[in-house]
Amino acid sequence: MSLCFIGLLVVGVYSAASSLTGGGTAGAVGLAKGAVPAQYQALVQKWGNLCPALSPPLLAAQLYSESGWNPKAVSPANALGIAQFIPSTWEAHAIDGNGDGKKDIWDPEDAIPSAATYDCDLAKYVKNVPGDVSDNMLASYNAGAYAVIKNAGVPPYQETQGYVKTIRTLAKSFSKPVGRVAPSQQAAGAIYFAQKVLGTPYLWGGNGTADQGGRFDCSGLTKAAYHSVGIELPRVANDQWNAGEHPKRDELMPGDLVFFANDLNDPRSIHHVGMYVGDGYMINAPYTGAVIRYDKIDKPDYIGATRVTEDGAKALPEPNAA
Repeated sequence: MSLCFIGLLVVGVYSAASSLTGGGTAGAVGLAKGAVPAQYQALVQKWGNLCPALSPPLLAAQLYSESGWNPKAVSPANALGIAQFIPSTWEAHAIDGNGDGKKDIWDPEDAIPSAATYDCDLAKYVKNVPGDVSDNMLASYNAGAYAVIKNAGVPPYQETQGYVKTIRTLAKSFSKPVGRVAPSQQAAGAIYFAQKVLGTPYLWGGNGTADQGGRFDCSGLTKAAYHSVGIELPRVANDQWNAGEHPKRDELMPGDLVFFANDLNDPRSIHHVGMYVGDGYMINAPYTGAVIRYDKIDKPDYIGATRVTEDGAKALPEPNAA
């Protein structure tokens, strides 16, 4: 690639980045393509519409936050399964979602419908409470319906307010946008970091530390680039996927993370990430033997993109927390 072309890309990046001053979504309907693992998508889409307070993206955000889609998850508090039910809560609210005559906490076909039913039951308990009905439902899930009723809305508990914000933020990463996705305010700085290390040899597991010779692998590079502007991303590429909303291919802007997967219906199969810079190109650390460089993004394994936000990154659950 010629120096002329690289120069034009740099100018294009900063021309675009200089206009990142606002905008937002007009709302979202349904699930973003590939946001939910294929085996659970129909369940989440169906049961996420169980009541007006719930939505498929909101239900997806809860399940992802609780278990990371792991149907065998067990928490230190003995919360079980993909929806992380405490056994006593399961006994009170479980339903036989698949009609096989059993209510199995380990079966997503029972646990996901039961989670939606529990959410909607909570929404009924607090339906006359002032404020946003979905926020009050989520607050009830965290603190109990009585606390929401007593406080006439989301209680002033740091944990509960944080939970509501986290699930609301994560829901954006599962939503199919119907309007323009808000641009990233930190994109230009993240790109600047990545451009400074162009030509650096790839290192599997590389984080750019001095003992590693300043070398990176793909997700190490994107993590370090956003760290340079105050946003802390997870270390692994597929964990970075839910750090924001998912713009369409023709809506990509400089700074968006672009992802590549083995299964285009399952973001857990993501194996590579780069940073979009415009004109169909990304900066990325490709593989052993290569250097950090510009590559085209239009490849058969392209699964989509994420517009990283600070709130989106903060909302991500700790890896293997469940």
